[in-house]
Amino acid sequence: MKAVLIDDHTLFREGLEGLLRRRGVEVTSFSSGADGIESVSSECPDVVMVDLRMPELDGVQTLKTLRKNHTDLPILILTTSDDTSDLTDCLHHQANGYLLKDMDPDELVAAMKKVILGEVVVAPQLAGKLASIIQKKKEMPEDSDSIFDCLSPREMEILCHLTEGQSNKRIALDLGISDGTVKLHVKSILKKLGLHSRVEAAVLAVREGLTYRL
Repeated sequence: MKAVLIDDHTLFREGLEGLLRRRGVEVTSFSSGADGIESVSSECPDVVMVDLRMPELDGVQTLKTLRKNHTDLPILILTTSDDTSDLTDCLHHQANGYLLKDMDPDELVAAMKKVILGEVVVAPQLAGKLASIIQKKKEMPEDSDSIFDCLSPREMEILCHLTEGQSNKRIALDLGISDGTVKLHVKSILKKLGLHSRVEAAVLAVREGLTYRL
């Protein structure tokens, strides 16, 4: 696995670079967004990790430029910020993941592998904030086309519960149906939307402006 790390904090950057290399990851690091952006075309990494708080070109600006030039490039935001607005902004600009810097190195490597395979990852500690983002979204006009049009009314109802981080058992209790039925609906939702996990379903809901409405 080949990665590019963009972070202006030398101590963190060099420390993480060493930790990842010991885990078999080939890492090239840069101290500024501009240098990191310039390097991506020549480095051809499997994944890019970007710090959020950087001088001159910050993480969101770096993310926007990278996404414009490399549509399918897996990009992870790696930050100390658990602010809801930062999470919203990064997901809106097509980040493939939003992780906190205090995570275990092995978990970071696992997350990197997931985004390379097409999944979306968000720090587990931010599940509640992800749900709150969805609740605050404005409702889409009823006559607008939506990626969720492929879902049945029951599947839409369950998707809204999923974005709240609810378990199958809790959803079953709320809707008066069996755990097995909920499991089948969840499987169908993920298949129809081309997703791998509940987290991806929640992130998609954020990006598409789905409102929690039960």
